[in-house]
Amino acid sequence: MIRFNNDYSEICHERILKRMSELSDTQVGGYGLDEYCDEARGIIKNLIGQDNADVHFLVGGTQANMTVIASVLRPHQCAVCASSGHINVHETGAVESTGHKVMSIPTENGKLTGDIVRNIHVAHWADFSHEHIAQPKLVYISDSTEIGTIYKKDELIDIYAACRDCGMYLFLDGARLGYALACEENDLDIKTIAENTDVFYIGGTKCGAMFGEAVVILNDDLKEDFRYIIKQKGGMLAKGWLLGIQFTELLKDGLYFELAKHADDMALKINKAVRESGYFFYSESPANQQFVIFPDSLLEKLNEKYVFEYQARVDETHSAERICTSWATKEENVDMLIADIKKS
Repeated sequence: MIRFNNDYSEICHERILKRMSELSDTQVGGYGLDEYCDEARGIIKNLIGQDNADVHFLVGGTQANMTVIASVLRPHQCAVCASSGHINVHETGAVESTGHKVMSIPTENGKLTGDIVRNIHVAHWADFSHEHIAQPKLVYISDSTEIGTIYKKDELIDIYAACRDCGMYLFLDGARLGYALACEENDLDIKTIAENTDVFYIGGTKCGAMFGEAVVILNDDLKEDFRYIIKQKGGMLAKGWLLGIQFTELLKDGLYFELAKHADDMALKINKAVRESGYFFYSESPANQQFVIFPDSLLEKLNEKYVFEYQARVDETHSAERICTSWATKEENVDMLIADIKKS
């Protein structure tokens, strides 16, 4: 079977395996306090242009989301996200398990806006019984979103301005950040993200790493005791240097963005073929996730050879499936899929 159901089916980029092998019998200090993590931190600080940033390495996206949000919020406060947001739909209540409500907001495109943030703030404090309601304090967004959309530069700047005006924090989930930044429609860069968030992370698990996310804390108020929270939430990897090695290899010379662009190119190739074949999209995505509406009869044939991710039932005879390309997707497999779609 050829997998198009996610972007983390392959082990990792060969350069990472090679570097790990070179250091296989080297003794290294634990828990991310080592020269390899320090090297990766330096690269990230240079990349974002902020030497005062705190950089921490965690194993996975859900762990990063839960740990960051738990560290930021006081017991009576909640996180705000789009109803399709990952912390709301695909993390088994991880944030709620820390005692914090997720306030989900319906949106058409999976994105929040500055106006939405301001309206939530005003509505909460205008309510006479606001002390009986979880207080919205952190805004959670992801780039790209759970339905493949991306944030533009002016949108991010507007959301962050709204957060500052309302005394709220902005947290950007970057599990697929590479794919968002590498796609053709994007006008954001990582320095702008660092200037317009309180905390974000660079996703490695889904973009060439064996595992790992690099959490970048910009707001000084959120830096104190973060390592305590990492440990308490089970996120402090004893062999933390494994994370440092991976981010150094991915980020030191632009490999991360080259891999992401490959995935986006493969996704757009599929997108073009789907349109030429007369099929439609459940949501429009310029990056590596494509949400295609197929007739069940065609899906039955495609599922004999390919693995997709089910998204939604559209009607009695059609389903929406997510086709996800990765940093390692082979173009010959994409061509094979396109040929099978066009046979219909």
